[in-house]
Amino acid sequence: MAKHRSYSIEFKRQVAQEYLGGETLHGLAKRHQISRNLIRIWGAKLEAGSFDNDEVAADIVQEQEARIAASERLVGKLALENKFLKGAQRSAAQPKSAVTSVIAGPVVSRSPKDAD
Repeated sequence: MAKHRSYSIEFKRQVAQEYLGGETLHGLAKRHQISRNLIRIWGAKLEAGSFDNDEVAADIVQEQEARIAASERLVGKLALENKFLKGAQRSAAQPKSAVTSVIAGPVVSRSPKDAD
C-alpha cells in the first residue's frame, strides 16, 4: 500500500501557479513526482481561494501549539518546584516538644511593659 505524502501550502500554491501559468500537467507531474489529478485539484483550490483559508488555519494551529508548549513548560517547572518544596518541608521537621503558633511560629511570653 502506498504511503500518503503531505505537502506544504507554499508548495501546493507554487505548483498550482505554475500549472495556471501555462506549464503542462505532464511536465509538472514528472518534475515534482506527483499525480496530474492532484495538480488539477490544487489549481482549482488556488482559483477558489481555499489555500488562503488553509494558510490562516495553519497559522492558528501553529500559534496554539506554541501556547500549549509554553503552558507545558510552566506546568513542568511548577511540578518540580512543588516536589522540591514538599521535600524541604519533610526534612525541616520541628521538634515535637516545641510549642508553635500557626501564624507566627513559637509562642512568646508577654513582656512586663506589654502588660500595662
